[in-house]
Amino acid sequence: MWMTFLLIAGGLTILVLGAEILVRGASRLAAALGISPLVIGLTIVAFGTSSPELAVSLQSALTGQPDLAVGNVVGSNILNILLILGLSALITPLLVAQQLVRLDVPIMIGASILVWALALNGAISQWEGAALFALMLAYLGFLLWQSQRERNAAVEAEYTQEFTATEPKTIRRNLLNGVLVLVGLGLLILGSRLFVQGASDLARAFGLSELVIGLTIVALGTSLPEVAASLMAAFKGERDIAVGNVVGSNIFNVLTVLALTALAAPGGVPVSSGALNLDIPFMVAVAIACLPIFLTGHTIARWEGAIFLGYYVAYTTYLLLDATNHPNATQYFNFMLFFVAPLTVLTLVVSLGRELNRRRLGTAISTAGK
Repeated sequence: MWMTFLLIAGGLTILVLGAEILVRGASRLAAALGISPLVIGLTIVAFGTSSPELAVSLQSALTGQPDLAVGNVVGSNILNILLILGLSALITPLLVAQQLVRLDVPIMIGASILVWALALNGAISQWEGAALFALMLAYLGFLLWQSQRERNAAVEAEYTQEFTATEPKTIRRNLLNGVLVLVGLGLLILGSRLFVQGASDLARAFGLSELVIGLTIVALGTSLPEVAASLMAAFKGERDIAVGNVVGSNIFNVLTVLALTALAAPGGVPVSSGALNLDIPFMVAVAIACLPIFLTGHTIARWEGAIFLGYYVAYTTYLLLDATNHPNATQYFNFMLFFVAPLTVLTLVVSLGRELNRRRLGTAISTAGK
């Protein structure tokens, strides 16, 4: 058993180190090539922090462990919103850029629903993976075009402070940053192999399914770069980065990690009935819940962060109760589904209604003043 935990800890350490080196090298290289810090933050950093999910899911699918691959993606998306945004909002209320509300969050919701629809037949095929990845390329192209077309001075300054390279832009330095990218990729590959092996051994040792291990331990482990990036951004007051990193990573997980995993695995990626009946619908519900919360004053308040965090604890608790065949698992699920969830929805609807009324009142006053 100690060897299993050593594999998990060692693989996780190498994964996080590889992601950090990859992001640092790629960010500095992009800045040296004249790419704006805003684009670097929205693409390279957000996607780079999701590179452990990509490495682990590909490794899982290629070694015949599809539940681990699917659980990793779904669990990471749930964790990113409920745990990371919840903790970040508790540190400081988070500002939400209008672009996120108008573009990125609807894309995240649409991508989540699309994956659910594609998986209803029990698998995501190779051609479906190709279609998802094509959508990712289209989104990335639009994002680059949009970021050049619409510049927000405050957001630009925030990303410039965090991601602009201050080192000399020499050929030698660029080559060094290129080497950092290659070293980071190599560490990701090595760390993913060790981590997947350890997680599989742990699942067998405790009698848990690979899906549950993927949704919990693997999802938390591979999401550590997002945890670190968003929490540090929140502590520094870089609140756009904290939110943008999570939304960007969730889109990347669905349209790239799951897509490339389905493309690489022979015959695509099978999706278990457990994931179809609970985990993927919950991922979709969590994504949809972002929209009314983000709309209320374009902020995530501390009490909303507390709701997110509470739901993550409740969801993880149910997974463990169900996996261990606890006699109260069904009652716990029914309580959450028929009492807690409707109460939360009602609270959010009332909050959204107040915000819309406030905006209408502000518009009416502005019109009357003219």
